[in-house]
Amino acid sequence: MSTLPQENNPEDVNNCSFWMPGNYQRTVKRTEDSFQACNDIVACFQERARVERQYAQQLSEWSNKWKPVVDSSPLYGSLLKAWQCFLSSADRLASLHASICRSLVSEDGDRVRTWQKDSFHKKLFGGFKESQDFETGFARAQKPWAKRLKKLDKARRAYHKVSRKEQAAREREAHSQGNPDVAIERQKKIQEERELAQQEAEKVRTRYEKVLEEVNRYAPRYMEEMESIFDQSQDEERKRIIFLKQAFLSIHKHLDVTNNESVKAIYNELHNTLMAIDEQEDLCWWKNTHGPGMPTDWPHFQEWTPEKKPKKGKKEVEQKGTIEKSEMIGGVKVRALYDYVGQETDELSFKAGEEFLKIEDEDDQGWCRGMKDGGWEGLYPANYVEVV
Repeated sequence: MSTLPQENNPEDVNNCSFWMPGNYQRTVKRTEDSFQACNDIVACFQERARVERQYAQQLSEWSNKWKPVVDSSPLYGSLLKAWQCFLSSADRLASLHASICRSLVSEDGDRVRTWQKDSFHKKLFGGFKESQDFETGFARAQKPWAKRLKKLDKARRAYHKVSRKEQAAREREAHSQGNPDVAIERQKKIQEERELAQQEAEKVRTRYEKVLEEVNRYAPRYMEEMESIFDQSQDEERKRIIFLKQAFLSIHKHLDVTNNESVKAIYNELHNTLMAIDEQEDLCWWKNTHGPGMPTDWPHFQEWTPEKKPKKGKKEVEQKGTIEKSEMIGGVKVRALYDYVGQETDELSFKAGEEFLKIEDEDDQGWCRGMKDGGWEGLYPANYVEVV
């Protein structure tokens, strides 16, 4: 318990100590403050959710804007794949940040709102039941204490008043003694006034000490009752702190992309794609696709053969034979020797080591027709594969 007031100073009566009358209001108001804090937390992270959503939209817009530019760029091979990987990574990050937005609103925000509704019970005419309960408890415990303090303050002021009166009487007596200008009768009267003032001061002091003793005897009971209500308030506040700690940890989990496995996978894949840029492979592809390595029908001697006039029904037989020759029944299994990215819509794309079926033999330009799993057909350079 803090020191009781010793001077007639309003600041001593209304100081900031919890034990002084009315100062428990800060503890009571904590319930209302916590309710408002929940509103602020929800509003704060709803705004952060909008930031995440806007960032996701900007990533998607950026990716969609540059995709046609990248796809039609003069880059090729592994260098083109690396550039394209930046855009695909942005699409995946956009999905991730959109999911963060949803988590902040639908998971974290709703969680705080639900807890707030269950923990704070509004009264019909304003305020909260929890606040009223604490207010009632503190007021009931403090009412007899406040009465005793008021009585003590009255006794203190009375004692200080008679003490000042006694001091004045002593000063008058000291001034009159040895003063030839003051008559003997007057000196005796002054002495009597001092004695009366002294007796009155002792009497008031005794009353003051008695009231103080009564207050000090009651203090332990007062402290026990106040601390009991305060402990109840602390228990409620402890629950609020524990919940909000878990809510903040959940928000941190959603926002902390540094430990998100999806983000790690995105950037690991991007890094691997960048490290896979191979100038030798790209130069080889260019050589075989647009350079000296391209298949070509070099000039050679062609023997002249007379044309045979087809007999009736022969044309149909020849066409059937040609189909049987160019289209292989079931196809031949081949394995890619190099990566190939189709430059036209009717061309196949594949990676080195990939296996698929050759369904038509090589034509005069050095191209074969193949079919991959799923039924996708297209042309490819014959010298890019080997028969398995």
